[in-house]
Amino acid sequence: MITNSQRLVLQKLSKSTSAPYRVVIQAEALLLASKGLANTAIGAKLSVSPTSVSTWRKRFHEEGLGDFGKVKKGRGPKVTIPVEKIEEIIKLTQESSPEGQTHWSCRTMAQATGVSKDTVQRIWSSRGLKPHLVKSFKVSNDPKFEEKLIDVVGLYLNPPDKAVVLCMDEKSSIQALDRTQKSLPLKKGRAGTMTHDYKRNGTTTLFAALNVLTGMVIGQCLPKHRNIEFLKFLRKIDKEVPKGLEIHLILDNYATHKHPNVKDWLNKHPRFHLHFTPTSSSWLNLVERWFRDITDKAIRRGVFKSVPDLIEAIEKYLNANNKNPKPFIWTQSAETILEKVKRGRVALNQLAV
Repeated sequence: MITNSQRLVLQKLSKSTSAPYRVVIQAEALLLASKGLANTAIGAKLSVSPTSVSTWRKRFHEEGLGDFGKVKKGRGPKVTIPVEKIEEIIKLTQESSPEGQTHWSCRTMAQATGVSKDTVQRIWSSRGLKPHLVKSFKVSNDPKFEEKLIDVVGLYLNPPDKAVVLCMDEKSSIQALDRTQKSLPLKKGRAGTMTHDYKRNGTTTLFAALNVLTGMVIGQCLPKHRNIEFLKFLRKIDKEVPKGLEIHLILDNYATHKHPNVKDWLNKHPRFHLHFTPTSSSWLNLVERWFRDITDKAIRRGVFKSVPDLIEAIEKYLNANNKNPKPFIWTQSAETILEKVKRGRVALNQLAV
């Protein structure tokens, strides 16, 4: 007998588009059996053997839905690739590369090891190996890495009272690129287009300070990124941030940020507090994430016949962002990051031996 709750589960499984095929078929078979159909009739309807239907019914009668759909030990497809061959493929993937190439593909590995490319793909997938992918990575060698990291992450997770925390950086040498032909419009079956060649019409530098709490951005386009321009941007921040609030500015170690002229100005404006990220740690500055967005959404596909056109597009994006700001939420603790960096350094030291 099938209870009402069991019937509901079986009906859901029989209509599932994500469950394994064998589970769907078994559920359909049991539902048909509950209607009084014989094993032979169920088998003919579902294109399975009556013996299989009998086995499923017996197992359901004994175990219910406890282990429904699980393959019994000793049944199912048998492993045909020797363990030694699997380990060989994994070792080659991690410790070598094909002659004249930087990394393995399914086909080159299959040719080297005498198996099919599909087998190689299954082995890589089971071990989480992706030789075709590469990501940027560098462990900072800053002697004050831990101190700077704790300082910056502390501002993200526990910002001070009566203060604003701003992530600041320059996106330098943004090119005003004009395409040599108009783009074809987006249509069904075809992506939008843009020519591979272009005309350079000058550059600008975007100074940006992201408010960690609100997601709003103070931005300004200037021709260069010297200490003169940096001071001009600091004055803009000083003007836009309400008086009475301390300003904690997170930024990188670019020499301009430590210029004597800048230090003199900061001494006269004590509400500014500069917090430097460790070297080679741009990922620690949240404004870099915002730079990625403006590049993807407003600059990369743009057509700019002049620098003023480019600046106008940047300012439009800034205005739209500040009308509906969305802050980036930092979640990682300093301890978690330090542990990951420690593991990275251990791995690098092992490679150096």
